[in-house]
Amino acid sequence: MSQSLVDYQVAEHIATITFNDPKSLNAFGTPLKNQVLIALDKAAADDQVRVIILQGAGGNFSSGGDIKEMLSEGLDKDIVSKKLRGMVEGAGEVSLKLRHIHKPIIAKLEGAVAGAGMNLALTCDFRIAADNAKFVQAFVNIGLVPDAGGIYLLNQLVGAAKATELVMLGDKLKAEDMARLNLVNDVVSIDELEATVQALALRLSQLPGKALAAMKESFNVHAFAGLSAALDTEVEQQTVMAKTDDFIEGVSAFIAKRKPVYQGK
Repeated sequence: MSQSLVDYQVAEHIATITFNDPKSLNAFGTPLKNQVLIALDKAAADDQVRVIILQGAGGNFSSGGDIKEMLSEGLDKDIVSKKLRGMVEGAGEVSLKLRHIHKPIIAKLEGAVAGAGMNLALTCDFRIAADNAKFVQAFVNIGLVPDAGGIYLLNQLVGAAKATELVMLGDKLKAEDMARLNLVNDVVSIDELEATVQALALRLSQLPGKALAAMKESFNVHAFAGLSAALDTEVEQQTVMAKTDDFIEGVSAFIAKRKPVYQGK
């Protein structure tokens, strides 16, 4: 898998899964999603793997959903809606997988951590951010709703009031902002990121794995029990959003690098 869109390595009982599409800032398209699922299944099935690290190549975690894939067959609303439905279902599949693997998963965050990329990070058990990381719930900026569990996860982690602000306004957040909201476990300099993540992974790998698995299962029951239903709701909402004039205006403006003019249609 080392030459593909996902790099998979194991050392010292730690599996490192790297999104390896730096030209797109590791945009989360269907090919990348499929290979991430394969890598996660491989790590889950390997008894030698006790901890999983998710990271992105090229200095960015992920820029979120792949807009090029969304629009690969043009702007026909029915075609885009069908394509987007599949992409949202795929992102949700990864979110569920991250929760259902009963091994600790660490998100190593730097550069762009946007849209679905941010929400996949929120699904992990630990998040360590470099001080250059930039986070954003970018969906509203192109007339969509959050996917990969975004609203549900933020509501669970910071409450409805702050979650509403983050997803409706779509403002960019620095790593320090995320730390103040308790959405990351630590913020370190970019030079310290690798060592900090490795130290945490090594520490977790030396703890009793069955106890950690039971803890994660309990968190899934008490804190994430509604994730699957929330993902289903996202799919239905996003399918509708893809047929709106505002979405077409949003992506058209994004491509043209101009400010969108929304009509609420």
